[in-house]
Amino acid sequence: MTLTQLEYIIALDDHRHFALAAEKCFITQPTLSMQIQKLEEELGVKIFDRTKLPVIPTEIGSSIIAQARITLREAGVIKQLISDQQESIAGELRIGIIPTLAPYLLPPLFQSIRQKYPRVSLAIKESITEDVIHELKHNRLDCALVVTPLNDASIKEEVLFYEELFLYVSKKNALSAKKYVLASDIDPGQLWLLEEGHCFRSQVLNLCELKKASDFHFNYETGNIETLKRMVDKSDGITILPELAVMEFSKAQLNQVKRLKQPSPAREVSIVTHRDHIKTRLIKTLREEILRIVPPSMHKLHQKKVVEISY
Repeated sequence: MTLTQLEYIIALDDHRHFALAAEKCFITQPTLSMQIQKLEEELGVKIFDRTKLPVIPTEIGSSIIAQARITLREAGVIKQLISDQQESIAGELRIGIIPTLAPYLLPPLFQSIRQKYPRVSLAIKESITEDVIHELKHNRLDCALVVTPLNDASIKEEVLFYEELFLYVSKKNALSAKKYVLASDIDPGQLWLLEEGHCFRSQVLNLCELKKASDFHFNYETGNIETLKRMVDKSDGITILPELAVMEFSKAQLNQVKRLKQPSPAREVSIVTHRDHIKTRLIKTLREEILRIVPPSMHKLHQKKVVEISY
């Protein structure tokens, strides 16, 4: 049994297709199949049921694959110990990030890492919280940038910053004349929201105390905050935006941004890891670079109140 063979069965479990798994492992399909078959022969059990399409693990195979993930994670500890001993910041860091953070954090983060740490490679997966946490638990990611709290005992959370939530109002909307807005002022019939599955949608619903789909006049599904801004600009509607999304607004756009009454609603953004994570030095470097990007005023809660998330 080799670590390489364990990598192959994990790849096949991830992709459930021999050709795709072989491609991800940078080998030919016959080589992948032969190595997995050799492992099965050595163990005396079938790890995969090849009669099913897509291919699936057998009952004992699922247990073997779960242990293989732990074994590879522990093997990575040895490499990390060597890297830490050499005091070098190098290697690949696999990061998950939610779509409402990615456009605002990733561009400056990439630039900073590239300039300061040329031996560090970033592999990014952008998806909703549920998906990136699933990837994190299956050792396909090293860490993730998400909104917390998650209330998951297997996940370690380290708060990075707090984003205030602002109202973005069409010039045609009656609320455009106000300086401060109450949650009760918001008409759900004019509110543009992200699609189901986004934690930010959940926070907006909780902030506005809205629960039912019937509260809304429009059913428009998007995962893009920038799209919501454009919908507001072309209508008489409103939307809720996180602080990073308004930081680069023009003066004219800032006139359409309204604060909600203090304590201002906010979301808590954290870097999260599996409890058995190993790339401590790289993750610490990532955290430091993010805090350099985000204004110091966002590092503390101050006069803000974190809005509840319903996962």
